[in-house]
Amino acid sequence: MLLLLLGIVILHIAALVLLFISTIVSAWSVGVTSSADLWSNCTTANGYHCDPAFTGEWIQAVQALMILSIIFSFLSLFLFFCQLFTLLKGGRFFLTGIFQILASLFVMTAAIIYTVMSPDWVPDSESFGFAYILAWVAFPLALISGLIYVILRKRE
Repeated sequence: MLLLLLGIVILHIAALVLLFISTIVSAWSVGVTSSADLWSNCTTANGYHCDPAFTGEWIQAVQALMILSIIFSFLSLFLFFCQLFTLLKGGRFFLTGIFQILASLFVMTAAIIYTVMSPDWVPDSESFGFAYILAWVAFPLALISGLIYVILRKRE
């Protein structure tokens, strides 16, 4: 049981780290001389400079959903440790699992919105960067850990 708990915590922390990296790093779309993320667009043409991100509603929705996914994933981890010591034997980690599943749905929704709307904003010469891919990788990790929390029962 201890190995299972350790494994689920490692999986959860891995998903949380991926969410942090994908939200912060400036590599959602990359080109030869430019890169863009949720917060700014940077270019090396005529010197290195960064401009604030496009202020459209869809990028603000992506920003909000990514921040919500981090918050819900962190709250889920906190709730897991609280429930680990207060939950009765045989109880399930429902609240922890639901928060983690919500975090996975938020990151999935943010990545879908970015995928659909970025052709209007990102030039054709650029491609999706590693932070965008990390957001997609964080989605199944968070979903799997959330489902394991829902199934998991507390034992001695």
